Amino acid sequence: MKSNTPIKLERLIRLAGIFRQQATRRPTASSLGKELEVTERTIRHDIAFLRDRYHAPIEYTKTKGWHYTDLNWNLPTIPLGEGELFALILGARMLESYAGAAYSNQLRSAIQRLGERLPETTWVNLQQVASDRVLFRTGAKIDLDPQIWQSLETACQMGYSTQMTYYTASRDSVGERIFDPYLLHIYRSTNPYVIGYCHTRQAIRWFRVDRIRKLEVLAQSFSRDPNFDAQQHFEDIFQAEVGGELQSIEIWFDGKTAPYIRERIWHPSQEIIEHGDGAMTLKFVAKGLQELRRWVLSYGRGAIVLQPPELVVMMGEEIEGMKSGY
Repeated sequence: MKSNTPIKLERLIRLAGIFRQQATRRPTASSLGKELEVTERTIRHDIAFLRDRYHAPIEYTKTKGWHYTDLNWNLPTIPLGEGELFALILGARMLESYAGAAYSNQLRSAIQRLGERLPETTWVNLQQVASDRVLFRTGAKIDLDPQIWQSLETACQMGYSTQMTYYTASRDSVGERIFDPYLLHIYRSTNPYVIGYCHTRQAIRWFRVDRIRKLEVLAQSFSRDPNFDAQQHFEDIFQAEVGGELQSIEIWFDGKTAPYIRERIWHPSQEIIEHGDGAMTLKFVAKGLQELRRWVLSYGRGAIVLQPPELVVMMGEEIEGMKSGY
């Protein structure tokens, strides 16, 4: 399965055009379904949507079929100025950079259609400025399958369980899982995750979407765990590691490293203790010691773990292992 919102919008626009052709057409649900390659039921849902959502003056008679009773009625449009369209162009490029190929085709098509509302010269100038003056760089790129991402979108939205073939990098192995997707999350610009309930682990887990080798959206629906609070979930973990118990974390940073720590909020519960020599200690409560280990190592000798003891031991073992390789 995949999200069909762009397809539905295009179908509604085509229906709106057909309903105006009263002199040459006598459209029925059956003929419209064949022309638009959908079922009669879908056509009837679309007509009801146009009536209920947009108050479209649509009626059916034996002589005219489905038609407008007021030919002056039009689907509502959203007028866009140059600044608004430029912002959309930049937003689309940012999202394309973050989510890889997941939205490339849809974004380009949508922006191109919006651009047709402006004079050609203005449209070309906006694209050139966006290309030459504003750049988005995200570092290493990922190989994200758009079909898998869009299927997960549908499963999240509709509440369907999935069966996935997943590659676990830490074990270098591939396995099968039944998974209830709750939400999608793009971390650090280029790391796409799906978060939800793993039937194998019987717990909330994160899975990297680009490591899903195969995905099937199942017919069975699921009920989201009422105890799952997305905001609290993100506040309890450090960056992208789930699991373990909440622990008090304390990390000392020297005077050269401290300015880089002060300029960001690393965790909602963080507290900074300043020292007279320019150094500082960062304190917070979180899960995820492996992610913390990698993060502290990125600051080299400028960071020292003080708490918890388990993380202090992990850091010592990692550093000793690194020394043996040099």
